[in-house]
Amino acid sequence: MVFAGIAPHPPIMVPEVGREAIADVRSSIDAMATLTERVINSGAETVILISPHAPLEPDAFVAYDGPQLHADFADFRAPTATVHAELDEELLKEITRAAPEAAFEVVRIRGDLDHGTAVPLYFLQRHGWHGRVVALGYSFLSNEDHLRFGNCIRAAIDKVGRRVAFIASGDLSHRLKPDAPAGYNPQAHLFDEEVVDAIRSNSTHRIVTIDQGLRRTAGECGYRSMLVAIGVAQELESRCEVISYEAPFGVGYMVAQLLSEPPAVAGGLSGFASESRPVGVASGSETQPGNGEAGGAELPALARQVVETFVATGKVISVPEKLSELLTHRAACFVSIKTREGDLRGCIGTIEPEKNTLAEELIANAISAASRDPRFPPVRADELPNLKYSVDVLSQPELVRIDDLDPNIYGVIVEDQDGVGRGLLLPNLAGIDTAAKQVEIASRKAGIPPGAEVKLWRFRADRYREET
Repeated sequence: MVFAGIAPHPPIMVPEVGREAIADVRSSIDAMATLTERVINSGAETVILISPHAPLEPDAFVAYDGPQLHADFADFRAPTATVHAELDEELLKEITRAAPEAAFEVVRIRGDLDHGTAVPLYFLQRHGWHGRVVALGYSFLSNEDHLRFGNCIRAAIDKVGRRVAFIASGDLSHRLKPDAPAGYNPQAHLFDEEVVDAIRSNSTHRIVTIDQGLRRTAGECGYRSMLVAIGVAQELESRCEVISYEAPFGVGYMVAQLLSEPPAVAGGLSGFASESRPVGVASGSETQPGNGEAGGAELPALARQVVETFVATGKVISVPEKLSELLTHRAACFVSIKTREGDLRGCIGTIEPEKNTLAEELIANAISAASRDPRFPPVRADELPNLKYSVDVLSQPELVRIDDLDPNIYGVIVEDQDGVGRGLLLPNLAGIDTAAKQVEIASRKAGIPPGAEVKLWRFRADRYREET
């Protein structure tokens, strides 16, 4: 489970449907591009969508059958706007098997996807995510049952063992303006405000316990979708954010993130897209102390302790009580694991810090380097004695021209003009001796075509290695 989020589903967001009216929902459209970027950066191979507008079964959840999933917007006068996806049959079978263990039933249905599924899927595909899909609908069962069904979905994801994102489709209050489609209620805004504030404060339990009378007053259609998403993300480390909220037509449209793995850059010391913008990668000073400074040896030692504990016991260590000043700062970092013969065994890094301290950032990235680098199997216990560790701490990037780059001193972040494709290379890499080569390789890693106009940032990366 690598990502969970919430997406609105008004067909008017689809340009072929809304046409000039899309200007009124531009914030939501732009936010869906950001949401998709985060799904892509999470490495999700499959997306599960749950919609309030799928056919309803009173006592069961529904799932669209495959092998191909399809929808168009002909009912909204845009028959040429379509979505197509392959069903993740293996994952759906596992969800179907897991459900009865919690006294649930999943019923398969045939037919085109409803618009509550089709609109988010349209934007995922439009902005570059392509993978398999599981499309679900909720039921008339209790709120608690929807939470528990989310737990079942996460158990199925864990059993299948691949990277999956979950998107809850739903709109908030439908009664925010006198001309709103469900009529006007002067109290309806309170529902949206509570949901938005709960997510912004990383307190999704407040959504679970929200006043049900207020919910009915709002005339919402996304509450139970959100409950399933909250259930999916339960017991995982929340990273909540409201990316966008607007209500131009008297209906609340929210794009939000509930859960995301730290934006990871895998690929030796060459990376590609990060979830976050490359500005403000590290707070604090622009240059960090090197290996000879206080705390330098502590970084790879901490990486070793993290990996050896995690591989041997499956447990994540707590942040040590006594830290050098360096580790108390907030900064992005890479953790590299090599064999004593010098062969790379794993490398994961973050372009922008996700944690409050470098120590926390290092712990998360060390575990990812040991277990989630897609090029390598997870590190085994019998390998531990033959491994060595290094940590690169990134300074704050600065916007530059290519003439300002020096691959021996600075790393580079390359971004296309749309802000979608983004690649990174650390400095001082073997065989990269010119700025042009550095930019070309970083662009290729990000999928930016040769000759495309790009924006460039440079940064320093101070490397801390084990002595032996």
